[in-house]
Amino acid sequence: MARTARKKSESNIYHVMLRGINRQQIFLDEEDNRKFLSIVNRCREMSGFNLYAYCLMGNHVHLLLQADGEPLEQVMKRIGTRFVMWYNQKYERTGHLFQDRYRSEPVQDQRYFLTVLHYILNNPVKAGLCSKAVDYPLSSALDYFHGGGITDTGYAEGLIGREILLDYLRTPSDDQCMDDKPGRITDKAALQIIRDSVKNDDTAQCLKIICSHPEQYVTLLRKAGLSIRQISRLTGLSISIVRK
Repeated sequence: MARTARKKSESNIYHVMLRGINRQQIFLDEEDNRKFLSIVNRCREMSGFNLYAYCLMGNHVHLLLQADGEPLEQVMKRIGTRFVMWYNQKYERTGHLFQDRYRSEPVQDQRYFLTVLHYILNNPVKAGLCSKAVDYPLSSALDYFHGGGITDTGYAEGLIGREILLDYLRTPSDDQCMDDKPGRITDKAALQIIRDSVKNDDTAQCLKIICSHPEQYVTLLRKAGLSIRQISRLTGLSISIVRK
């Protein structure tokens, strides 16, 4: 089947998402997170794109960027190739890491730009990983609220002003963007995610380990897209423990 042509953005601004193959965890430790962001920053310098937001969510990544230098396809090829080569070497694996092609949507106007920015930075809040966007350490929220980092915050601040922007980013919203409803993860896929997260092929042993250390693994499983009820049902942990 022929691939659908990507929609081009007249502004060259895109909301991009990379998802792990079979929804598996991409980032297994802090080094993985740091390496991905360092590659994004290095590719930003090489390709000349503007990075307006990022959010690393365990088994997927959101980026909001403006591809003013190289085309988006080349930008994403640079990022993906470098990270997968490093990742496969580290974990002594081969083959694909990301699911299919990256997904993208054009961001044509300022209003939708702000909607996507809000959506990306509040993704961890919607997933139940934190109560406020600024509390999540693996997104551009820290750059917007505290300064520094690799994100170009000036563009968004210039649209509506810094204080109004920060108030907007603090406000809950039901905005839906490209992947708001990725679909339910089957129990078979969830069990594979559990094995990948614990790095053990013995499912029974994995469940014992998770029940012994829920504070370590529940967050990983939530990042990977498993629901609270699904984690509780598959592991035997109570819903109250999974919700913590």
